[in-house]
Amino acid sequence: MSAKSVAQRLAQLRRPSHLVWNPVTGEIVQMLPPSRAAGGLTGGRDRNGRVCLQIQVVGSAREPFTDTKLDGLDEILAWLDSWDVPRRWPAGPPLPYPHSLAAARNPRLWALGGHFGHSQVPGTRDGDPGSIDIARIIGEEPGAAPVPRPREDFRVLERVI
Repeated sequence: MSAKSVAQRLAQLRRPSHLVWNPVTGEIVQMLPPSRAAGGLTGGRDRNGRVCLQIQVVGSAREPFTDTKLDGLDEILAWLDSWDVPRRWPAGPPLPYPHSLAAARNPRLWALGGHFGHSQVPGTRDGDPGSIDIARIIGEEPGAAPVPRPREDFRVLERVI
């Protein structure tokens, strides 16, 4: 399936993403400018006041796309870097499908920013992308980022009140 045909289908469904990528062929289709909210997330997560770039990957959650070629990935990462998207995966590797349907969707981790699978976004119910190898995407070992501790000045304020 081509990225172009997936983009056309997303447009028909009124659920555009910013990019549609076929990692096997390297085909990339841009549907929206990064400054405009996409339509692939529910619960207003695509309009949360910071950059939220959505990339639809041609593939199946049952067969992780990172088990194939990743043609075009360098171009996509450079594009994300230009928008200051941190190269981290705060929620850790996505669960395999169908377990990913019931995955935890932690708002505190989402607030850290970075890369997330659809199954890790608060307010969604989708199970994609399945058990992808996040190290092949962001170039580091998998693992969840620590949740930040409260700043010292907030703890002082709590003691005063």
